[in-house]
Amino acid sequence: MPVQQRSGSAPGEAGRPVYAPAELPGVIQRIREPAHVVRDRDGGLGVAAGSPPPSGPGGEIVGTLPPLYPEWLGDRSFGEAHAVRFPYVAGEMANGIATTRMVTAMAEAEMLGFFGAAGLALPAVEAAVDELRRALPGRTNWGVNLIHSPAEPALEEQVADLLLRRAVPLVSASAFMRLTPAVVRCAATGLHRDAAGRIARRTRLMAKVSRPEVAEQFLSPAPEPLLRALVERGLLTAEEAELAGHVPVADDITVEADSGGHTDNRPLSVLLPTVLALRDRTAERYPRHPGPVRIGAAGGLGTPGAVAAAFALGAAYAVTGSVNQVAVESGVSDDARNLLAQADVADVTMAPAADMFELGVKLQVLQHGTLFAARATRLYDVYRDHDSLESVPAALLARIEAEVLGSPVAQVWELTRRFWERRDPAQLARAERDPKHRMALVFRWYLGSSSRWAITGDTSRRADYQLWCGPAMGAFNRWTAGSFLAQPGNRSVVQIALNLLEGAAVLTRAHQLRTYGVPVPPAGFHFRPRPLS
Repeated sequence: MPVQQRSGSAPGEAGRPVYAPAELPGVIQRIREPAHVVRDRDGGLGVAAGSPPPSGPGGEIVGTLPPLYPEWLGDRSFGEAHAVRFPYVAGEMANGIATTRMVTAMAEAEMLGFFGAAGLALPAVEAAVDELRRALPGRTNWGVNLIHSPAEPALEEQVADLLLRRAVPLVSASAFMRLTPAVVRCAATGLHRDAAGRIARRTRLMAKVSRPEVAEQFLSPAPEPLLRALVERGLLTAEEAELAGHVPVADDITVEADSGGHTDNRPLSVLLPTVLALRDRTAERYPRHPGPVRIGAAGGLGTPGAVAAAFALGAAYAVTGSVNQVAVESGVSDDARNLLAQADVADVTMAPAADMFELGVKLQVLQHGTLFAARATRLYDVYRDHDSLESVPAALLARIEAEVLGSPVAQVWELTRRFWERRDPAQLARAERDPKHRMALVFRWYLGSSSRWAITGDTSRRADYQLWCGPAMGAFNRWTAGSFLAQPGNRSVVQIALNLLEGAAVLTRAHQLRTYGVPVPPAGFHFRPRPLS
C-alpha cells in the first residue's frame, strides 16, 4: 500500500544530531525519516533525523529507528481486508448522527466509516444505504450499523434483510448481549469457497463488544441450532450453514471501553488485553481460516496519547465515536455541537437507554448543559416502582408532566400511538394488554424525542438534549483548545482522524526513543493539531 508525505512534519536540518531538550521535539516529529540515536563524547544521547550523521568521537550512532507512518500503527491485515490505507474507523453514532456524508468522507480518505442506522425507521435506513451505494460505487470500505433490538426483534431482522439485499459490504453489530438470527444471518449469508478452497465472505461483520463472554460468541462459529433454524426458514442455504460452522461469526471485533452511548465503562487497559488473550485461546479450539480475528479498540479515544496507547496494547485498529459529533459532517445541530465543545472529561454521566428501557440498561451521555440524565432517571424510577400510569400518584404524575414530559400524558400517548402505528403496531396491541408496557412507551417517547431535539436543534428543549458522549470528548476539547481544530469549521471527520493518527505516530516515536535512553522532554509527547492532507 503506497504511503505519501503529508503536511505536518517539523522542519530541521537532516543529519544534524540534536541534544538540547528544546530541540528534541522538532526532531521527534519527523516521523517519516529514520531517527538515529547518537552518543556524544560525554555519553549524552541525542537524535539525528534523516541522513545518518558522520560517525566520530563527537557523535557515535548507537541505534537507528526506521521511518514511522500513521498507516503502520495497526495490523497491516486490516488495511488489506478492508481496502483502506489507515487503521481507523469512524463509528456508527445512532439516529443518523454518523451521516452518509461522514461515511462518504471517510471512505474517500481511505478509512472506514459506518452509517448510524440505530433508532431509525426502515425507510430512512434504506434511503441512506441507497445514497451510499450511489456515492461509493465499487468501494468496499464503508458499512452500516445493525444494533441489537430486544424490544423490536422484527425491526432488527428487517434491517439485516435490507443490508443483505442491498449488498452492504460491511456490517457493524453493536449492543448485542447474545447472538441473534439476524446477526448470524449477516455473517453467514454468501459464505463460499474461493478458487483456492478457502472460505470467503460476501458480507464482513465487525462486532462491537464490551464483555468477554459476548466477545467469545463472536470469536466462535455460530451455534448449530441457530444455523439450522435459519436454513429451515429459508434464510440460509445448507452450504452457507455448513461453512459457518467452520469460521468465527465476526471478521473483526471492536473492544468498546468507556465510550459514549451503550457502555460498560470498562478501562481499555483491562478489557483489550483480556479479549486479545481470549481470541488466542478461542483460535486454538476453532482454527481460523485464513487468519485470526482482528481486535480493535474503541472508547476514550479522543487524543493522540489515547490512540497511541490503544495501538501499544495491541489493537489492530482504532474506532472513534464521541469526538466525531463535533465534526461538520455529523448529524447533530450546531447548538448541540456547541454544548459538546464545552464538555470536560468529567461532564458525562449514565442515563436510561430508550431502546432497552424496560431492561434497565443505561448509556453514557453528556451531563454539562443538559438535565436529560436526571429527568430520564426520574422516569425510570417511576416505571420501576409502579405497574401502570394509573397507579402513579396524581401529584407525582403532574410533576412528571410539567417538569419532564412538558405535555400531558394523554397528549404524549397520542403522539406515541401514532408513532407505533407506523413502526410496529404489535407494540400497541401489547400496550392494550399490559398497562406497564404502555407506561414504558410513554416514557420512551421522552427518551427518543430528547435525541431528536438535539439533532434538530430545538433550543426550547435544550435542557432535554440527549447527547451520547464519553470522557473522550472532554479530553479532545482540552487537546484542541487554541489550535486549528478548535475552530468549528475546521473540524471535519477526516481532519480529526488524520490529526489523531499523526499525533499517535509522533507519541509512538517519542516512546521508542525514550526506551533507547534518549532523555525525551515532556514536550516530545505533545502534538498540536494542524491542517493535514
